[in-house]
Amino acid sequence: MNRVVTIILACLLTLPAFADEQVNRTIDAASDGHVDVSNISGSVTVNGWSRNSVEVTGTLGRNVEELVVERDGDRVWIKVKVPKRGGRGIESELRISVPKSSSLDVGTVSADIDVSDITGEQSLHTVSGDVTTEYTGADMEAESVSGDVEVSGNNASGEVVATTVSGDVTLFRVSGDVEAESVSGSVIVDEGEFKRAELSSVNGEIIFHGKLEKNGRLSIDTVNGDVDVEFVGDVSARFEIDTFNGGIRNCFGPKAERTSKYAPGWELEFTEGGGGAEVTISTMNGGVSICKK
Repeated sequence: MNRVVTIILACLLTLPAFADEQVNRTIDAASDGHVDVSNISGSVTVNGWSRNSVEVTGTLGRNVEELVVERDGDRVWIKVKVPKRGGRGIESELRISVPKSSSLDVGTVSADIDVSDITGEQSLHTVSGDVTTEYTGADMEAESVSGDVEVSGNNASGEVVATTVSGDVTLFRVSGDVEAESVSGSVIVDEGEFKRAELSSVNGEIIFHGKLEKNGRLSIDTVNGDVDVEFVGDVSARFEIDTFNGGIRNCFGPKAERTSKYAPGWELEFTEGGGGAEVTISTMNGGVSICKK
């Protein structure tokens, strides 16, 4: 009897667990339509292609109710439906190909978002996960509550808003008007030419290496973190810089002055070139370095 029970248990243990469902769905789409994607948990990877269709492949968690792929006019919806109570077994990995001129709206709760080869507008939001995307000039908003946000481009000019609460924000070869903010993490802007750049962090360093247009505006604000600014090309701007607990290093010549003989703060105001642009930098606890490449 014991031998029979042992054999049965062994067989049960070797049976495969409930497997995730493989999906492969395709639907016609407008060449420049709008694609909405919703996936609670797992990952979403989107790439642009030259076909006038949307293809969804990947796996659905074993407790997912269904994958909805629908079209209404120029809009396509992709949604992973899960039980209201949520729970385990809802992690779904979606790989989505869309017409490259589509505009894109992706929302997740606990999932990474990765986008490439899309030329339309992008709105990317996750609560817990990283956002990685490419920028080609259309308006973009990329946001995470707990995760890094990374945007890389080809120096096309437009409007980009990139924010996170806990994580780093990195903009590489992005130009035009940008807003980048982290509550707890670094903000890095590397290369690009800017009409307006507003960069802020509560706990984290801020790095700006780029070109400021003739009448551009650069605003940097951090509470706890160093600021490193290196301009590319000619600089023509009015500078206003202040720190409370940290020094100011200025490669353009003028020296910072104490805000008070009784306090540790420093301030610096000067004009470089014709002064068409504006640069304001403020940090509470951290040093400031401004230089030219």
